[in-house]
Amino acid sequence: MSKLAKYIIGTAVTAIVLFLVWYFSNVVAYILIAAVLAIIGKPLTDFLAGLHIGKTKMPQWMAALITLLTIWIVIVGLFFLFVPILFEKASELSTMNLPQIINSFREPLSAVEQFVEKTLALREDQFNIMESITNQINPLDKVVGFLNRLLSSIVSVVSNTLIAAFSISFITFFFLKESNLFYDMVIVMFPKKYEENISRALNSTTQLLIRYFTGIVAESSIMTVIVSVGLLIWGFGIQNALIIGLFVGILNVIPYIGPIIGIAIGLFIGLVGVSPDVSFLSVALKIAGTILFAQGIDNFVLQPVLYSNRAKAHPLEIFLVILIAGSIAGIWGMLLAIPSYNVIRVFAKEFFNNFRVVQKLTQKI
Repeated sequence: MSKLAKYIIGTAVTAIVLFLVWYFSNVVAYILIAAVLAIIGKPLTDFLAGLHIGKTKMPQWMAALITLLTIWIVIVGLFFLFVPILFEKASELSTMNLPQIINSFREPLSAVEQFVEKTLALREDQFNIMESITNQINPLDKVVGFLNRLLSSIVSVVSNTLIAAFSISFITFFFLKESNLFYDMVIVMFPKKYEENISRALNSTTQLLIRYFTGIVAESSIMTVIVSVGLLIWGFGIQNALIIGLFVGILNVIPYIGPIIGIAIGLFIGLVGVSPDVSFLSVALKIAGTILFAQGIDNFVLQPVLYSNRAKAHPLEIFLVILIAGSIAGIWGMLLAIPSYNVIRVFAKEFFNNFRVVQKLTQKI
């Protein structure tokens, strides 16, 4: 067979594989999610499999099942913790006196407005913070109606969610039970002569992802504790403090914009339902200040300690990768940018290390 014919056949096979991946994208997504859950649960599975029940070693299937149940208990627990609180706050939002909230911010905002007008030599009719804020907040009156419409549409996706949950659980169980199963699924898709390269790349990828996800869990947990304790010190109720802390901890895994979203949701949860006698500005400053303090600890203490080996790349390099991933796939792209980039670099180093750009990008892994 000529070299040209081999290239044509190889291109055709690649095109067919890519088409099948696109056509069965839901199944591929289930497999990838299950693989990630298996990587997260692998340390627990290995620990349980090393335990002994009397003189008998715990079976691998039992260790895998306990790990899977633990993962779902955490997921379901967080769901039932967050969702009722959000709906409760949405209901309270309909009873809020929005003009009163705006008026509570009028004095400090007027000072800012006067400063900007004086600094930039603007006329009063050219810059009015209160009018702008009022125009933006007024549409919040329609939030409750939107939530009611959202609730009515939830029923239509329940069946798909149950199918996805069952499929992911089933696949994850076998990935945990047979640690080499995912490896074999990937290796079998490549020619035998590349088997050693693929196996080596998968081993490196697994180690990188385990470090990444364990670091993520540790960081989120510590951030949750810091924010929750800080708000309790300020006198917030334990429910609000814990919920705000959990939101901040979880959203903190989204690079750059996660902390901003965390502050916004924290302010929403903290301000909704506050007594009219309490200064909204004071509550907002306490919440924002606590979260920013926690972010300072995260940026200068947690990340250097927990993530010194997470990305193994230049900060500018990571920023550009996250920016590109965000423009392609939004929040999900930003969330998956770093682990995906590490996987791509590992395989590039294994198969394309003769290129200078690959050597430069992979020299730290």
